[in-house]
Amino acid sequence: MARIQPGFLSGEKVYLRPLRKDDLIHIIKWFNDPETMGLIGESSPMSNEEGERYFEKIQQDDGRKNFMILLRDNHRVIGQADLLRMFHPWRTTDMSVIIGEKDCRGKGYGSEAGVLLMNFAFGYMNFHRISIGVVGFNKAGIGFWEKIGFKREGIQRDGYYFNHSYHDFIMMSILEDEFRTKYNLK
Repeated sequence: MARIQPGFLSGEKVYLRPLRKDDLIHIIKWFNDPETMGLIGESSPMSNEEGERYFEKIQQDDGRKNFMILLRDNHRVIGQADLLRMFHPWRTTDMSVIIGEKDCRGKGYGSEAGVLLMNFAFGYMNFHRISIGVVGFNKAGIGFWEKIGFKREGIQRDGYYFNHSYHDFIMMSILEDEFRTKYNLK
């Protein structure tokens, strides 16, 4: 399991840095890959112009924090990790971790990035609850979220339409005390 390092948003294998405009080349590539799109719940590809609008829109959104996931050894961009729909009065946020580079999946990079982002959300942003909706047919994704401490809490039946079919969303969450216990931070 990923160990939290003393460096801010930095682990043993990966680190997170804020999203920059030049990262759009990666995001557009990942959002235009049909397999990746299906697994993350996106419904349409992204043009360069749409990518530009997306970047400008999220830069203005105080309800989110967007990071890129990079390998420590060569600074290669491999994915994206975000806090979404942050609502401070309730101390809740949603989270997303995408390893867009297929050759980097299944190597523990996403788990480490997820732990780093949760540590930021709970330890620095003072959130109490983080939630996620996972496409029901994404068995690897569900296993990933469970591995890093999320618990299933419900199903949005037929909540996602992709490739001529409706699919469930599996709703999951983790609370700050569950995170601290799992990663020995109490």
